[in-house]
Order: sequence, then C-alpha cells, then structure tokens
Amino acid sequence: MSNKVAVYRRERFNAAHRLFNPTWSEEENFNVFGKCSYPNYHGHNYELEVKVTGEPAADTGFVMDMKLLSDLIRREITERFDHRNLNLDTVEFRDVNPTAENIAIVIYNLLRPHIDADKEMQVRLFETPRNFVEYPA
Repeated sequence: MSNKVAVYRRERFNAAHRLFNPTWSEEENFNVFGKCSYPNYHGHNYELEVKVTGEPAADTGFVMDMKLLSDLIRREITERFDHRNLNLDTVEFRDVNPTAENIAIVIYNLLRPHIDADKEMQVRLFETPRNFVEYPA
C-alpha cells in the first residue's frame, strides 16, 4: 500500500479582468459573458489552493516543505498577478481570455516546473466563494 499524502497551501490575490472575445461584437460578448464583458473590467478576490501529493520523505517526513511551497506561490503567482489587470498587465493573458479555467491552467503551468516530478499537483482556484475550478480535473 502506498503512503501518499496530499498537502495543501492556500493563498489569495486580487486581480481585475474582462472576459471578451475580440472577434465578436459587443452584443455577442455580452450574450456569452454578461456583465463580465463590460469594457472597464471588474475584479475578484481570488483564493488559490495548491495541492501536492506524494510520499513523505524519509529524512524530513514532508511531502513538500510548506514554507517552500508558500514562497514558490508568492514568487510565481502572487507577485505576478496580485493587484494587476490580467488582460493589460500580464503577458500570460495578452492573447488568452482570463476565465477562471484559463487562470487555473496558467497557474498550474507556472508552478509545475518547480515541483518535483514524482509529486502530483493540482490547482483549485476560487473566483467567488461559490464558483471555483480545478486543474487538472
């Protein structure tokens, strides 16, 4: 039997965005994205949860040092996205619609290279207390 354990780290960041497909008219965008398509943007207080799964190391008992995970999230995610307009201020969303789904994928791809390959990783992103996404699903 495997001794896999999942550890979780929660962090928060605040960011603005606009959901918008530039190939559609304003009316089409409003029909699909509603108020989220308004041209002057809107913001969220995102809650990010990063899950790392693996077997605890024999020498430390850690799956991953939570301080290192916290530092990684701060360096790669919070400093990059906190108090930013995702559409205008970040290269990651210059050509990608910053839906919660796409934000979660980008966050995963930014963090994954820094997590040991023998560990599984998952990102859960809460856009509101009732709406959240997970990647990979």
